[in-house]
Amino acid sequence: MKRHAYWILAVCAMLMMGSCAGKAIHNDAASPGPQASVPPPVPEAFYRETGVASWYGGDLQGKTTANGETFDQNGISAAHRTLPLGTVLTVTNLDNFKSIKVRINDRGPFVKGRVLELSLGAARELGFVSEGTARVKIECLEPVQGAAVYTVQAAAFTEEENARTLKARLQRKYETVYIVPRVTNVGTFYRVRVGAYPSEEKAERIAGKLTLDGLEPVVVRKD
Repeated sequence: MKRHAYWILAVCAMLMMGSCAGKAIHNDAASPGPQASVPPPVPEAFYRETGVASWYGGDLQGKTTANGETFDQNGISAAHRTLPLGTVLTVTNLDNFKSIKVRINDRGPFVKGRVLELSLGAARELGFVSEGTARVKIECLEPVQGAAVYTVQAAAFTEEENARTLKARLQRKYETVYIVPRVTNVGTFYRVRVGAYPSEEKAERIAGKLTLDGLEPVVVRKD
């Protein structure tokens, strides 16, 4: 009888110890240590682009650039359609790997398929004056910041009447259509532009619609 009682007491003690052990494990799991927070991915802050660059010179020599400076074809400068004026770029000619730094002081190129227009002096440094164009890599060493407004250049004409005709046609579809004249040493060009948009993506959508009208539009930052 006593042996049976001892056996019951032993079983109860083992159950109590197991219960306590189980509670200890449960409490540890319910109170985890501090979790390390994972920071969100940082968006790319620098501008990189690869494409075709061209150069310009005598036609605009001595004329006013988009930022108000006098254009010097023998200096080192560049025109870009959407980067902020004053942005400093590293430009590398991918054909010969020559590289220079240039500052954007003008808008262009207005030929679809080209990403940058360099002064004659910059093209000379990069070694593609005789070729006229070169495939280049563009890198901006500083973050590109600031809000911007974009417009779409639908076409450019040497005859103002042709620009007015296109403007009248586009006004049937688009609320804002205007003409921007640009005086050069070979004459005045009349640029027909559409709209003012808060994002480059919106402007690109409008450019896509203009392409369906048989035009070759380009998106330009509206300074």
